[in-house]
Amino acid sequence: MPDLFNTDREQAEPPGRPLADRLRPQSLGEVVGQEHLTGEEGVLTRMIRSGSLGSMIFWGPPGTGKTTVARLLAGETGLAFEQISAIFSGVADLKKVFEAARLRRANARQTLLFVDEIHRFNRAQQDSFLPVMEDGTVILVGATTENPSFELNAALLSRARVLTFHTLDEDSIGKLLERAEATEGKRLPLDDEARAVLVRMADGDGRASLTLAEEVWRAAKPKEVFDANVLQEIVQRRAPIYDKGQDGHYNLISALHKSVRGSDPDAALYYLARMFDAGEDPLYLGRRLVRMAIEDIGLADPQALIVANAAKDAYDYLGSPEGELAFANACVYLATAPKSNAVYTAFKSAMRAAKEHGSLLPPKHILNAPTKLMQQEAYGKGYLYDHDQPDAFSGQDYFPERMGRQKFYDPPDRGFEREIKKRLEYWAKLRAERSGK
Repeated sequence: MPDLFNTDREQAEPPGRPLADRLRPQSLGEVVGQEHLTGEEGVLTRMIRSGSLGSMIFWGPPGTGKTTVARLLAGETGLAFEQISAIFSGVADLKKVFEAARLRRANARQTLLFVDEIHRFNRAQQDSFLPVMEDGTVILVGATTENPSFELNAALLSRARVLTFHTLDEDSIGKLLERAEATEGKRLPLDDEARAVLVRMADGDGRASLTLAEEVWRAAKPKEVFDANVLQEIVQRRAPIYDKGQDGHYNLISALHKSVRGSDPDAALYYLARMFDAGEDPLYLGRRLVRMAIEDIGLADPQALIVANAAKDAYDYLGSPEGELAFANACVYLATAPKSNAVYTAFKSAMRAAKEHGSLLPPKHILNAPTKLMQQEAYGKGYLYDHDQPDAFSGQDYFPERMGRQKFYDPPDRGFEREIKKRLEYWAKLRAERSGK
């Protein structure tokens, strides 16, 4: 590594070449943040030692080194390196790449084909890789930011090993910035707090951290040092890595839902803020809060659903940013409410029973008899009007006779359902007394 303040260069860099490109690792040992793959005992290191590579899918966020590692693998195993992007390539491009790989193979050299954004190929295009993978024409290394289980064909996945690339932690981003300073021959003009903020702004993306560093150097005057406030004004910070239709979206809403279910209002507020900060659709968040009130709180606190619906109405009325506080109020209310999924569980059981038992006729005593024929068939005969009975409770059986009485709802001894439980136990006692059981 060059001296931190040595500005001499053995070889001048071409003008305009981005810092992130100039700092690409030259060996697997220089890759940061993926030690489980590239370290001394990492998966890829072991593959290289064995002298045999198989097809792989690199799954991970942007800026974690997927392209770089693929290129290094080819270099360290003597394979020809071909790179295409699923965004810009079609069937004709694939045919050319496959034909070139066949020619190399005829000359005793294999090809490592790196396919960026492989999930963007449709199912038929993904299937076109199968023959050349099976006969050894190419060793496929596909890169994707999306969950391979959802985005790639099962046939393709069965022929490739999925390796996960991790978001870079703060130490790894710090190492990249140190390398950047060594390469540039000067320190970043940031105080300690601003440097820590820049690391967080990178959001685990190594390429983004180096791009931010370049912006800082371009903006700084001689001997100027930025604090955190000035830094944020200069770089206007990166938008969070978040795709409303993909993993980032589902990961955060899952975290929000489970934080509410787990009665942790602080974590719930954090994930709610994350989603608002990333530009999530407020209506989607409102629907999910209503869902949480129904599924996880239910009748343990009947007000929860009212509060969640009111938050949605308040947002419709106020808009952003004032309306966001209504969602925050609802989020805290739901997180701190007593929890019960008793109705949720009971309804699933009832749905299952409805499917299993088919179209059974309800007992005739609770059927209306508007016609003479229905009266002759004993519809409504023997029905007891509950309001005319002691305690306004007849205790009659309302299930189909062939099905027998069922119990789906079993409220816990929590929140308002504690009162509901008392009522059910009281009615069960009356029912037993009046049936003589």
